[in-house]
Amino acid sequence: MIYTLVETAFLVYRFMLIGYILMSWIPALQESAVGKFLETVCEPYLGFFRKFIPPIGMIDISPIVGLFALMFIQQGVYIVLGYFL
Repeated sequence: MIYTLVETAFLVYRFMLIGYILMSWIPALQESAVGKFLETVCEPYLGFFRKFIPPIGMIDISPIVGLFALMFIQQGVYIVLGYFL
C-alpha cells in the first residue's frame, strides 16, 4: 500500500517535471495557470541543480540530472521503507 503511494507520488512528480521542461520550449504555455503551477512546484527542485550545473551554450542539462537524481532518491526511499515495513 505504502509502496504504491510512494511510487505514484514519484511518477506524478516525474511527469510534472517533464511537462515543465517541455513547456520551456513554448513560452506562451509558461504564462498559463498550469504553467504557473508547474513553475511553483518544479522550480525549487530544478533550481537546486541549476546552482551547480551551468548551461552548455543555450542548453540547460540540469533537468536531466534532476530526473536522474529523482530516480536515485526514489530507490533510496524504497530501501528505507524496506527497513521499516
